[in-house]
Amino acid sequence: MTSPDIRAGVSLLIAALSAEGKSVIHNIEQIDRGYQNIDVRLNKLGAEIKRL
Repeated sequence: MTSPDIRAGVSLLIAALSAEGKSVIHNIEQIDRGYQNIDVRLNKLGAEIKRL
């Protein structure tokens, strides 16, 4: 998946967290613009997010 903008990127992230298996989101810079360290914060809540 590719994040086209901030809001759509977060929607993709939520969908990926809800899905089974592995998901890859490209263009995460869009998400970072609006949600600083979202991966760290969600990982503290139990998510398994890895940046490659």
